[in-house]
Amino acid sequence: MPMTIISNSPVKQVPENYMPEESGAWFEIKQGVDAGKKMFYYDFTVGQGVPERTIVFVHGNPESSYTFAKTRQCVQQYLAEAGQQTVRIVAMDHIGFGLSDQASFEMIDMHHAANLQQLIQHLNLQQVTLVIHDWGGVIGIGAFMFEPQRVRGLVLMNTTVFPIPLSGLTYKNFPFSWMAWNHLGFYIPALLWRYVPPMVMFSPAGKWRALKHFGHFIGRALLGRLTADEIFYREAFSSKMNALSSKRNVKQTRVWGHGYEYNDSQLGPQSNVAFFEKIQHMIPRVWAEQKNSKQTGIKARAFFGEFDPLARDEVRQQWLVNLPQLTGHMKYYNDAGHFVEETKYADIAQGICSVTLD
Repeated sequence: MPMTIISNSPVKQVPENYMPEESGAWFEIKQGVDAGKKMFYYDFTVGQGVPERTIVFVHGNPESSYTFAKTRQCVQQYLAEAGQQTVRIVAMDHIGFGLSDQASFEMIDMHHAANLQQLIQHLNLQQVTLVIHDWGGVIGIGAFMFEPQRVRGLVLMNTTVFPIPLSGLTYKNFPFSWMAWNHLGFYIPALLWRYVPPMVMFSPAGKWRALKHFGHFIGRALLGRLTADEIFYREAFSSKMNALSSKRNVKQTRVWGHGYEYNDSQLGPQSNVAFFEKIQHMIPRVWAEQKNSKQTGIKARAFFGEFDPLARDEVRQQWLVNLPQLTGHMKYYNDAGHFVEETKYADIAQGICSVTLD
């Protein structure tokens, strides 16, 4: 039976594997600039009885919870086969993404984190394995920042909350200096932005393979031959404000982790500088393994598609310095890019389960 979307999301057709049957719901945000808006999430349990652990998936831009569909299905399978614990699984679509209400201003990480924090408290999520990708890293960690004791494990994929190097391979020259990801946020108008997410999310690793993919995508888009998944993401960003909000995140990539200031036409001056500083201070203090104290730290795993500035050695070293328990628990894939969860989902699911069931 087709799902009825009760938000004002521009999505018309929900993919069949978007969520387990009858697990979807909408949470009405109670406080802040998005008060009254409806955030989509799904919430279900694998196993019998009261859940002992929780897995929380947090997506980035230009995605939705659907980017974790293959990973989530593998996790369900592995948990069912293990049969050791009852595990709760939760994922959400941020405002302006997927099945949630449309954005009404140009949102960035700190806005989404404030909304997610309310959902976390509403669902009373405990014993959490936090699974994060892209801007979902900043959003997810930012949302748990004031209640870090809720988290017992972290699985990260091509993300960072630390200052990305400003020289070398960055989003100002990746994948090409003349077609850099950061520049697309400035040059492509909102009306056409709907075609960018499905074009980049399913692109292969490698400059020339990606360029060939972009050419084929444009041809298929002109002929009306996009896949169902590509059409879903095209629809999700077909509203002007969803497109502008997504573009704002792309504009921020040139200074990822350094803090960012901009002027929003609805809210006025915005800055996430203090937001980043708090996250960067919090992580080693409450989640790191401390050899000279009794603090054992949270369990952690990392997965990186290497065709991406966020997979640079300098970025990975920042994670290792702040969470030394990641040593020996990082995997790298030279045949994958930024959206590593779209291709390496079986490995990632095993990592999630190893942290959750430990």
